[in-house]
Amino acid sequence: MRYASALLLAMITGCASATHTRGPHRDLPASDARRTAVMAVVDSALQHINNGDMRALTGLMIPEAQMFPTQERDGRGGTYSLRTIASLNATGKRAPIIERGYQPTVRIAGTLASVWLPYDLWAEGKWSHCGVDLLTLLQVGDSWRIANFSFTVEQPPACAMHPDGPPPGYAPPPKK
Repeated sequence: MRYASALLLAMITGCASATHTRGPHRDLPASDARRTAVMAVVDSALQHINNGDMRALTGLMIPEAQMFPTQERDGRGGTYSLRTIASLNATGKRAPIIERGYQPTVRIAGTLASVWLPYDLWAEGKWSHCGVDLLTLLQVGDSWRIANFSFTVEQPPACAMHPDGPPPGYAPPPKK
């Protein structure tokens, strides 16, 4: 009981190590096959976002999934339910976007996975913003499904452009 209480306190205060090696979760840094399967879902999610296909994005999610953007406008953030995400397809045409993730951190414990993915986003042919996507996935049968998709919407220096620089055909953002 003391060990469990100490571990809970460490997790709450941020003192627990992500590479804890005692107990059943020795493979927290994901095995190659499981990591590949999880990242395939994440890569598909980004592709659906880039294509503007929110129905396909929701097809990668469990029915109870939610999105939690952390951008604040007028001092308020917001969340989106799966139904709201699916309805975004009905809003008509939008400018093409390119969202590119890089340097993912994948953690897997049993049937639970998390992916921390810095990204940059380009819209209407120019720099828009950058941030971090944080996805929680659950293994359902043989498939991984998104349960939560949280993300920040920021500007440098809080985040950075993809290490490869702008996408082909795009100019770098102007210096401020």
